[in-house]
This record gives sequence, structure tokens and C-alpha cells, in this order.
Amino acid sequence: MSAGVTIIGLGPGDPRLLTREAWDLLEASAEVYLRTREHPVVSSFPAHLQVFSFDELYQQSQTFEAVYAQIVEQVLTLGRRTEGVVYAVPGHPYVAEATAPEIVRRARAEGLTVRVVQGLSFLEPVFSALGIDPFPNLALVDALELASAHMPSFPPSVAALIAQVYSPLIASDLKLTLMNVYPDEHPVQLVHAAGTPQERVENLALYEIDRSPHIGLLTCLYVPPLGVETSFEAFQEVVARLRAPDGCPWDREQTHQSLRSDLLEEAYEALAAMDAQDVVALCEELGDLLLLILLHTQIASESGEFNMTDVLRGIHTKIVRRHPHVFGETRLDDARQVLQNWERLKAEERAANGKSETGLLDGAPLALPALAQAQQYQKRAARVGFDWPELQGVMDKLLEELREVEEAPEGEAKAAEIGDLLFAVVNLARWYHVDAESALREANAR
Repeated sequence: MSAGVTIIGLGPGDPRLLTREAWDLLEASAEVYLRTREHPVVSSFPAHLQVFSFDELYQQSQTFEAVYAQIVEQVLTLGRRTEGVVYAVPGHPYVAEATAPEIVRRARAEGLTVRVVQGLSFLEPVFSALGIDPFPNLALVDALELASAHMPSFPPSVAALIAQVYSPLIASDLKLTLMNVYPDEHPVQLVHAAGTPQERVENLALYEIDRSPHIGLLTCLYVPPLGVETSFEAFQEVVARLRAPDGCPWDREQTHQSLRSDLLEEAYEALAAMDAQDVVALCEELGDLLLLILLHTQIASESGEFNMTDVLRGIHTKIVRRHPHVFGETRLDDARQVLQNWERLKAEERAANGKSETGLLDGAPLALPALAQAQQYQKRAARVGFDWPELQGVMDKLLEELREVEEAPEGEAKAAEIGDLLFAVVNLARWYHVDAESALREANAR
């Protein structure tokens, strides 16, 4: 041995699955450092081999990130010795292994010799246990990341293999995230200790996974797909196919302008479903709205204006940036402060983009119905403090506008005062947290 770092992949756990290269190196070494002793193959190491591990770091640190950072530093320090270091990790050094890639990167950057001895990862034994081919589509997901999320990070139209389901607590958090998309009864499979004599596959409903008595360090979860019709990406393909040269003649003829009225109509139909409290109809109408959004985006993509990636990146970036109290360190105590900060951030964005300062009401859609437009103007003004201090001021203004209607002469003056009265009524609706447009539609229906 000489100065440098040698990283060995120990395979999935069965000593018979160690590579010949890995076994020869272990036999030729005097010592080995393990990320963890919690691996079945360790008990079969050559008898002369002195074994060290970093297991104590897991008890000393609160996060895996902190543990891995310390391991990287210590392995590099050991690698600088005259005799170097042999560092062994479960599975393959580049599969679901946080420390090895960073050690290799850092070692090479400082000129240390690096050798990576590959090992069979946990993936191949899992595929054999399940009897599946991962091609053409399989998402590989980390259980810890998914358990801390609110929604799955992969489309439900593809199968997913979720690694590191090492405790019932992780399984419990994991199933809650998955059940935001998948039915509670969705059939899944827990795979335990794949590639070892203790290998076991459990067929369960999704809601049952945290009840398994077999969950351990070598457990992963296989989630079969829901169906091609359940993913956003698959629906994008449908829309692109409609617009293709051999697609639908009607869809191919459409433009942004020709679809303008359809977009407005579908929005109103969604509102009608909301007003009727018809959740089945609302689900359908939101689908129709999504179709229009994808059609407009596909048209723009074909002409080189923008594509869906641009749309998603834009709205994702904007929403995260405008919610620093959620995704950052800013503290805002109530909704009023949130709205005021929102307007401030918008002003900063305009300045950063080189846009001249605009009025508070600029940008409100002119195509909105008059009541909805008035309410949006009033909301924007209220965000920056331009509002009555209490409801009585709104009532007094309403009565004042009513008197002015009575006193105004016929014609344009009367029409102007009625407009002011309606504007005041909309403000009253806002104070009562009532959507004026919806309230009038409901009155029409009555």
C-alpha cells in the first residue's frame, strides 16, 4: 500500500457476491475502514484484517449530512498517510452512497492517488427479487428525501424504487407523502435484504407498509406505476401528438388568439362548478383548463417562443422567491405582512429587470369582469395600507355614494355616480371577505 485512497464496494451483503478484485484486496490489506459495520459481509472478512468503522459518528451527529462530511474528512486524512487508506462501503461506491463520490472528487483535486473497486449494488438483487427489468422507465428515489417532502418527486406513470426504508418511522412518513398521489390500497412491494440469504419480498397495500415487522437497514420499497394517463408528462405527449403533422386537423389550426375565448369559457365553467359545490364537475373543468394551458404552451414551443420548461421554471422561481417566509429566513407574522412583502418583492423584481416603476394597479388584467377587476384593484391598494381603518368608514362611503347617485343629474353624471356606488359595494364585499363576482352570480341564479 502507498499514500492514497482505495474505495471498495462490498456488494449487497452475501459474501459470495463480493467481486474477486474486492476479495483479493481485502486479503492483501492489513486494515480497512468501514462506513458502517452494519453489513452482513463484514463477518466473513479475512481473519487477519484489522477492521475500523465510523459507526460512532452516527450517534454523535444529528444529521446524516454531518456524519458524511466527517467521514469524508477523516478518510482523506487517513489517505494522506504513507500507507494510505482502504475504505469500504456497502454495495457499489457510486450507488446510493454519499461519501465515496465526494472522497474521490476531493482526493483527485489535491493529487492523491484514487482507486475504486466496484461492487454489486443493491439494485441488481432487488430487480431479481422482484422479477422486473428497470427499463424503459424506473425512478430511483431516496426514502429520506421523499419522506420529508409533501409530494412525490417522480410521475406516477412510472415505477419507482425507493431505497433506505430502514425504519417503520421512515416508512410511515413515506407512505403519507405517496398517498397524496396514490390510492391507499395501491399494491406495493417491500424488499428486505436483497442479495442475502435473508432476502424477503412482501406484497402489501401502500397504507400497510409501516406495519411490516421485517423493516431494517436493507429494506427498499417498489411502487408500481398507476398508469400512463396519470402523469403530466404523458398528457404533454398527447397534446403534442394532437398538434403533430399527422395529428388532429382542428387542433393543428389553433392559435393563441383562436383559443382565447375557450380559455375564458373554461375558466368560467370551473367557477360555475365551484359555485355549485360540484367537486366532480370541478375536477373535469380543471382538466379542461389544463388542456388549454398545454395547448397554448405547445403552440408557443412550436414557434420558438417558450416551452413548458420555461413556464414551470418561471412560476417555480417566482413563487419560491416571493415566499421567503416559507423557503427562506424571513419572518412574517400574518397575512397582511405577507401581502405587503409580496408587493415590495414585485417592485424589486421590476427594478432588477430594468423596468420603469409602474403604478400599483398596472398589470391587473383588463379582460376581467368589472366586479372582479374592481375587487382586485382594492385588494392591491389595501396591501400597501391604502384602506379604511375600520368597516364603519366603508359603510359611510357607501351611503355617501348612494346620496350622490340620488343627487346627480340624468345622463353621464348619473352613470358615473352609479359606477362609484358599485365600486363602494365591491369594497364592502371585500371587507366581508366575499367575492363580489361570485356573490352577484349567485344572486342571478336565485
